[in-house]
Amino acid sequence: MPSFDIVSEIDLVEVKNAVDNTSRELGTRYDFRGVKAAITLNKEVVKLEAEAEMQINALRDMLRANLVKRGVDTRAMDPDKYEQSGKFWSQNIKFKVGVDQPTAKKLVKQIKDSKVKVQVSIQGDQLRVTGKKRDDLQQTMRLVKEADLGMGFQFNNFKD
Repeated sequence: MPSFDIVSEIDLVEVKNAVDNTSRELGTRYDFRGVKAAITLNKEVVKLEAEAEMQINALRDMLRANLVKRGVDTRAMDPDKYEQSGKFWSQNIKFKVGVDQPTAKKLVKQIKDSKVKVQVSIQGDQLRVTGKKRDDLQQTMRLVKEADLGMGFQFNNFKD
């Protein structure tokens, strides 16, 4: 029986490249001249540091633009609240990996409500979709892409 998996992943190598590009861009930007600002990547967490909250927002926008250029879905970004320590502001940005349980249940409900003849099962942090026809699976993929659940989904393990 044809099947595929619905997952939510990010490429950490591309995230690292985007952080490096943002760091280089930070050195050339006029609005950051003479300002102590930094962007660092530690495992799956990006840390933004600057002297003002406005500069943190600008850094986050620069990072988002570089992530888009690198093909990383920016909906996976999960920014924490701003933190102030002395005269410096900081913000941690984590990346959501895997389909969490509430989102998986919403996705299963949407697929079942669409009356497409497929079976969906939740397997940890991914969903397995099986059906008799390849066309039904492709219709399910289209449905998932159009669903706005605040996450980017990828499809892998397509078996015919």
